[in-house]
Amino acid sequence: MNPLELMLQQNNINNSYFAPNSRYYGLEIAIQINEDGTKIPYVKRRFIGQEDKYQVVTEHQVADLERLDNIAQKYLGDPELFWRICDANAAMHPNELTEEVGRIIKIALPEGFEI
Repeated sequence: MNPLELMLQQNNINNSYFAPNSRYYGLEIAIQINEDGTKIPYVKRRFIGQEDKYQVVTEHQVADLERLDNIAQKYLGDPELFWRICDANAAMHPNELTEEVGRIIKIALPEGFEI
């Protein structure tokens, strides 16, 4: 571990390689070492939370040709937070949430937050 990483770790500073609005922010980075000694960093698996762990603040009815990034911008203020809507609706594939016009999707607080 390089000195900067060690200092960050000792001071409990999040040393994430991802932006705070990324679904991968804060996840542990692991390293696979191949037989030839090559090191390959990777992000450890992220599991989608269970729907009942999210506090729903509102619901949205999908309109024709609507996109999830635009819905995220409207409700969460950042189009890159579309994944939070996916998590709250237990959706593995973002496009499935907007394929059906009239579908109701949940807009929720991040897991663990409550009003």
